[in-house]
Amino acid sequence: MELLAPAKVNLGLSILRRRNDGYHELHTLFATVGVADRLSVEPLPKGVELETRGAKLPAPAENLVYKAALAYLEAAGWPGGVRIVLEKHLPVAAGLGGGSSDAAATLRALARLYPCGLDLFPLALRLGADVPFFLLGGLAEGRGVGERLTPLPPLKAHLVLVNPGIAISAAEAYRNLTPSDWREELDTATLLEALRSGEEPPYWNSLEGPVFRLYPFLEALKRALYRAGLRGVLLSGSGSTLFGLAEDEDQAQSIAQRLRLQHPGFWVAATQTVS
Repeated sequence: MELLAPAKVNLGLSILRRRNDGYHELHTLFATVGVADRLSVEPLPKGVELETRGAKLPAPAENLVYKAALAYLEAAGWPGGVRIVLEKHLPVAAGLGGGSSDAAATLRALARLYPCGLDLFPLALRLGADVPFFLLGGLAEGRGVGERLTPLPPLKAHLVLVNPGIAISAAEAYRNLTPSDWREELDTATLLEALRSGEEPPYWNSLEGPVFRLYPFLEALKRALYRAGLRGVLLSGSGSTLFGLAEDEDQAQSIAQRLRLQHPGFWVAATQTVS
């Protein structure tokens, strides 16, 4: 079978405080968008084989796809094996959740290849905080470390995504977070109303402070995207991808094309939120 593993953006990300377990309590809106990696999956008599294409990735044993396949097959009692080909179309360490989405797609695929009634959510959470969301997809409010999810009605928004090729790990961003970066919860109702009415949404990303301190170029790029005609420009996750809102598909495509010409080394995509 073949599956798409869509990217996500955070339509606002507020870090509320540091928890006693060392993690940070957050409040965010996750939204899947229409750009994705692709996985091809086929059964094997035994074992796990992973081939990656399109990007330089860690050795298979360090890849979340490989770990997800092992986790499912071990929990299912090794009913068989699997071969997976992962085609990377999303930038790596970009704040788009590509690796987490790939892992969730792997769990979904194996649940179809070897159905045994397993609850995928605990397996997903062991793999990473964002992985459970990708089992759900669409639009969802996230709390805790992102694992306490509340599905929300679909929202259609046109976006331009821009990644300048800087790889930023979430750990790096969180290490540079200070209490001065903590904020209150997002106003979800007002935020969604602004997005639906085409107004500037009252959201923020608490990780912009630490990431912009590390990479001032990204703060300058954010200002440039506003000048290009986008609204609500925000860092997605821990970056380095920035996204902005466009009025419609035509404007998104036009701005994306202009940005590609201005920055030929950047990854730029015109897309929209998808349910």
